[in-house]
Amino acid sequence: MQKKLHIRKGDTVIVISGESKGQKGRVLEVDRDKLRAIVEGVNMVQKHTKPNAKAPQGGILKKEAPVHISNLMLVDPASGKPTRIGRRLNEKNKLIRYAKKSGEEIK
Repeated sequence: MQKKLHIRKGDTVIVISGESKGQKGRVLEVDRDKLRAIVEGVNMVQKHTKPNAKAPQGGILKKEAPVHISNLMLVDPASGKPTRIGRRLNEKNKLIRYAKKSGEEIK
């Protein structure tokens, strides 16, 4: 069984270490097997491509490369600062994620 991650697709995260440290972005994709996430506008790399149907001109394209999830921290919806994640049951006995800094539920 795969471990539950603190980051999901659509979350707003901040990079806490590495070359892109301090950058914020939305998670576009999460690879649970490799424990990596692709974050919008973070860890940009250049990819050299030949002309094809998708890129008729070819040339150098900029795209996001995956970042290890240990280098990402969720942004607190209340303060906009990085926060840890907790899980608790809500009124309907459903497990929800909440920000440890503010206690606010993460949608």
